[in-house]
This record gives sequence, C-alpha cells and structure tokens, in this order.
Amino acid sequence: MKNNFKAADILPEDVEHALLVGRLWLADARGPSPVLYRSGDLFDLSKLASTMSELLDIDNLVERLGDLESTKICALDEALNASVGLNRTEKKYYLLSPFDLQAIKACGVTFAASMLERVIEERAGGDLEKAEILRKEITSVIGDELSTIEPGSASALRLKELLISKGVWSQYLEVGIGPYAEVFTKCQPMSSVGWGSEVGILSSSEWNNPEPEVVLAVNSKGKIVGASLGNDVNLRDIEGRSALLLGKAKDNNASCAIGPFIRLFDKRFSLEDIAEADLSLRVEGEDAFVMQGISSMSKISRSPQSLVAQTMGDFHQYPDGFALFMGTMFAPVDDRGEKGKGFSHKSGDCVSISSPSLGNLVNWVNYAEKIVPWTFGTQALIKNLAARGLL
Repeated sequence: MKNNFKAADILPEDVEHALLVGRLWLADARGPSPVLYRSGDLFDLSKLASTMSELLDIDNLVERLGDLESTKICALDEALNASVGLNRTEKKYYLLSPFDLQAIKACGVTFAASMLERVIEERAGGDLEKAEILRKEITSVIGDELSTIEPGSASALRLKELLISKGVWSQYLEVGIGPYAEVFTKCQPMSSVGWGSEVGILSSSEWNNPEPEVVLAVNSKGKIVGASLGNDVNLRDIEGRSALLLGKAKDNNASCAIGPFIRLFDKRFSLEDIAEADLSLRVEGEDAFVMQGISSMSKISRSPQSLVAQTMGDFHQYPDGFALFMGTMFAPVDDRGEKGKGFSHKSGDCVSISSPSLGNLVNWVNYAEKIVPWTFGTQALIKNLAARGLL
C-alpha cells in the first residue's frame, strides 16, 4: 500500500474556495469528532456539534463556519498517512467516513448504461460467460433508445409495452424508466468507511465491481446541503441470481466507502455543479492490472432533487438525515485475464474515485470476512460523547 499521500492528492482542485467538513478519529478521546478543513489543517467542530448529523442541521451553517474560531487538531497530511493500512489503532488520528448517525441510502438503475447491465445480470443469473452473449443480444433489441427516455413519461410507457412484446422486459427496466426510482438501504448508520480504509467483497463472489458515485448529504429537514464521493461496492453475481439477494450483494462489512469530505454547498458550489460532474475511476491491482472509467452525472436519468423527493417526504422521514448514493453509469465489461470473463476485483486492488470538485476517494479491496470487524456503532458513539461531556 502506498503510504506517502499529501493533502493535494485528495482535495478538490479549487480547494481554496471549498468548504469541507468530515470526521476524524481521536485516539486520546477514543472516539470521533466532526472537523473542518482549512488551509492544510483539520479543526475540531465538536463544541459546535458533536455529530455530523447535528452539524448538517445547523441553520446558516456556511456562515457559521466562516466566522468560527476553532481548535486545530492536526495537519491533514498527518491524518492521511495514518488512515492507510490495518494498524490504525496505533495512530493518534485517522480519517473516517464523513457520515455518522445518518441513514445510508442508495439509488440504483439511474443511468441507461447501468440499467442495461442490470438486465444482463438478471438474465445471466450471475454467469459471466452467459452475460457476454446476452449483452450483444439485448443491445441489438434495445439499442440507444433507453438513454433518451424520461422515466415515468408517456414515451417510457410506450417503450415498456414494446419491450414486453419483444420479451425483454425486466424489473430493472421498471425502476429505470418507470415512475418510481429504486431506493434501498445500503448499510447501517455508522458502518460506512472513509478515505484510506479497506472495502469489502465476499470471498464467495466471483463477479463484482466498484461503483463510483456522488453521495448527497441531506439533513433532517430534507435539504441537500452538500456532496461527497462514494463507492457502492456491488457483488454482481449474487444480485444477478435474484433481486431478493440485494442485501447480500450490497450490505457487507466495509462495502460502503464515502469521502474524503463533504463539500458544503455555497455561492461557489451548488447542485448545478454536481449535475455536470464527471467521476473518474481507476483500479490498480497487485497483478499489474489497470482499469479506468468515467461516470458522467450529465447522463443521469433522474435529477438529484427528484431522487431525494422519492426518498424522503410525507411518506418517510429521516430525523437524523441521510446520505444518498445517486447511482452510476459505470459497469465494467473489460476482461481481467481470460477472454469473456469480464472484470472482477481481487484482494489488494487500489480503487480511486475522483472528481475535480470533490477530491479523491482512495480505498483498498479485501475480503469482507478478513477486514477488521465493525464494532463502534451508535451505542458506542453515544457513550463516548457522554463521557466527553459533548451531549
């Protein structure tokens, strides 16, 4: 593992104009603290808000942070290199996922390209070789028509009738072009991992991949207050066997990475910037394999606002707020080794997800069964904050 990262390696290109908040583990406090990034250093926000959930609920947060006098904890460079590897317990500080008490939600099938791959997964039943044959067959029937369809529209309904008549309708197409988006729970609050951590795949999975996504930060009032980068690790063979195995495919130890920070929306950065963002993905294996790809938010079929509205409303509340993965257009089909076998992770892969406006999220792949167990949950957080006099 590389262990000589600098702040410039992970921060937005316009960092001098970016308002970045995150979470840092403090060994002396035996717990986490919300932090503010400013001019190379991390500053303690625990006196303003003891949790990120509470912080994002503060009215006029951008203005409050601009005027805030706070205590410096450490330089970001120091926290970065302590965040890589397995010996974190020996370190004074390291980065965490920027979300704590919030629900971690995710949207699927929000891009035409990934929609097609979900249909292929379903029909192939998790079989890589069969998937390659089906990819050619289904593309010949559907073509590029899906990318121009507005979900829930009259034209979407006509396309649905056409595809049913041709025998290629799927539950994935239903959520892709139908009125209701796919929104599911990715993992429990407190279980997402941050920059430098290992991300987990099951050792039983033979077909899996990273999913580079924008993650919206939504507070308890339903306001979208910022965004981060995320890796919605997916086990394609398991989900392909049955959509009812979504939990098994998506929610495992360390299968959700978010970071490095939440960039708050202000006068220089807004949802309009997210709508035009390009996310770059790079996977480097210990076998010298390299894969690169891009997910362009401009090609998403549903707006950020509509996805949030389908997650929270009169029908469902989130009193601690939530993180919302918006989906990806990236679904790798490149062969890693034997022709026709496609891509799948190997233990030791380094995954980098980057965007000029959000920075660079870096994680390493390991088997979920071998990653250090998750033990610091909501109960532990409450006890820790109480002991520190922060409740």
